[in-house]
Amino acid sequence: MNLRDIHTPVLLDRCIELLAPALERDGAVFVDATLGMGGHSEAFLERFPALRLVGLDRDQDALRIARERLARFADRVTLVHTVYDGIAEAVASAGFDAADAILFDLGVSSLQLDVADRGFAYSQDAPLDMRMDQSTGTTAADILATYGEGDLRRIFERYGEEKLAGRYARAIIAARAQAPIERSGRLVDILVTATPYAAQRTGHPAKRVFQALRIEVNRELAVLERAIPAALGILPVGGRIVVLAYQSLEDRLVKREFARSSASTAPSGLPVELPEHTPRFRLLVKGAELAPDDERATNPRATSVRLRAAERVEAAV
Repeated sequence: MNLRDIHTPVLLDRCIELLAPALERDGAVFVDATLGMGGHSEAFLERFPALRLVGLDRDQDALRIARERLARFADRVTLVHTVYDGIAEAVASAGFDAADAILFDLGVSSLQLDVADRGFAYSQDAPLDMRMDQSTGTTAADILATYGEGDLRRIFERYGEEKLAGRYARAIIAARAQAPIERSGRLVDILVTATPYAAQRTGHPAKRVFQALRIEVNRELAVLERAIPAALGILPVGGRIVVLAYQSLEDRLVKREFARSSASTAPSGLPVELPEHTPRFRLLVKGAELAPDDERATNPRATSVRLRAAERVEAAV
C-alpha cells in the first residue's frame, strides 16, 4: 500500500509557505497537532532537513500509519497519543520548551471516513461508533440510546445547525422505543423517513445529524476552545500557527481566538498604548483563505476548508 495515495493533504504548499519563516533555523520544532496519516508532516520533514516534529493524534490507527510513513525520519520525530488540547504537555514531554510552528488540520480525517466500521460516514452501513480514539469514551450509539429528546435536539441544533432538529429528535426517540439504534444504516433510514420530501432535495438528511453526533462524541468544540489558546501560549516571538477548519462552528471559534490575540487590550481613550496592552499576535492572512479552484476540483476535502494563520510578535507578559 502506498501511503501517499491514501490521503492528499489540504493546502499543503500554502501551509509550508506560511510556516516556513518560523522553521528556517536548525532544530526548529514543528507541532502537527492533528497528525492524521502524516501527509503534512512528511512534507515539512522533507522541506526542512533539521526540523524536529512533535506529532499529536487521539486516533491510534492514525498514529500507527503515520509512524510507518515517517519511519525514515524517526530520529527527528516524536509521536504522542493525545487529544490536541494537551499540546503544551505533549511538547514538554518531548523535551521542548516551545514550538516554532504549529498546524491544526481539524475535523474528521480521511482514514476515519474511509474505514466503514468507524461509523463516521452516513453513506456506509456500520456500527455507530464515531470515536476518534476507540480506546475510550462514549459512542454515537450510546448517545442515541441515552439522551433525552431535548438533549438530542440541542446537539443537532448547536453542532449540526440542523433546522429539523426537533423533528429528528422525536423520530429517534420513537424509533429507539422499538429497537436500539446501533448502526448507521438504521439511523439514516429514520432520518430520511422523518424528512419532508421538499427538504430532501436540499441535501442528504443525515449529513448535519452525523456531524453533530461526531462533534458530541469527541467533544470537538470544547477541545478546540482549549487547544487554540494553549497552542498560542507555547509560540515564541516569530512563532507561527496555521489552522485549517472545515465547518463554520470551528472556524468561528478560531476566528474569535485569533481576533482576541491580535487586538490591543488598551482601555478606550488611553492616549498612549502601554507595552502591556500591545497585541501579542498579528494575523498573516486577511479573513479566512479558501483553497484555489484547481485544488477544490481534485481534492474533495478542500472544498469547505477555511485557513487562518497568525504570528507572535510580542512576548507574553
